[in-house]
Amino acid sequence: MKNFANILAATALAANGASAHYIFEKLTAGTTQFDTYQYIRENTNYNSPVTDLTSNDLRCNVGADGATTDTIEMTAGEAFAFTLDVAVYHQGPISMYMSKAPSAASEYDGSGEWFKIKDIGPDFSSGTAVWDMAQTYSGTIPTCVEDGDYLLRIQSLAIHNPWPAGIPQFYVECAQVTVSGGSGTYAPATALIPGAFSDTDPGYTVNIYSGFTNYTVPGPAVITC
Repeated sequence: MKNFANILAATALAANGASAHYIFEKLTAGTTQFDTYQYIRENTNYNSPVTDLTSNDLRCNVGADGATTDTIEMTAGEAFAFTLDVAVYHQGPISMYMSKAPSAASEYDGSGEWFKIKDIGPDFSSGTAVWDMAQTYSGTIPTCVEDGDYLLRIQSLAIHNPWPAGIPQFYVECAQVTVSGGSGTYAPATALIPGAFSDTDPGYTVNIYSGFTNYTVPGPAVITC
């Protein structure tokens, strides 16, 4: 009986763990919100996170296929947003990245350089950390980028399970965009993915439940135009 009870408890825990996930599934360009996975590469692991820092899945998620995804035309300086199926409820930063495709975005695997266009970290102004745990996160295509095809990536790094006892979780998706009207004058700090994050980064290893008074978001510096 005890073993059966343990099995039931483990099953319930697994079910709760699965439901405690989320996924970026809708893109808004300008003021138009598109259908689920329209212009966003659909993954094959539903709403589960990526946890392997060495995996290529960190780029756009597991099984995210560009060949079956349409690419949207956007202008430099245009607003966009990513919307999740449910609001974020794991503490951690939100980051947005872009990577220029050598040709069509649909053919690009994200193996080139990535640059960061936005970070949303915790607000300590009240004396404790307050995270922006929303369902929609907005950004702007930088005005100084080159014209061409890009992967536009959003990342929620969930650090509610402090390392090393727990493993931080990356919730990521990529949209495919063709950008026009950029000045091409940017010179951003860039990084490869995987490679942009390590298990020695303070923003990855931090324990948010003990002496948490400051935070540095992992990855390169945000681009300035």
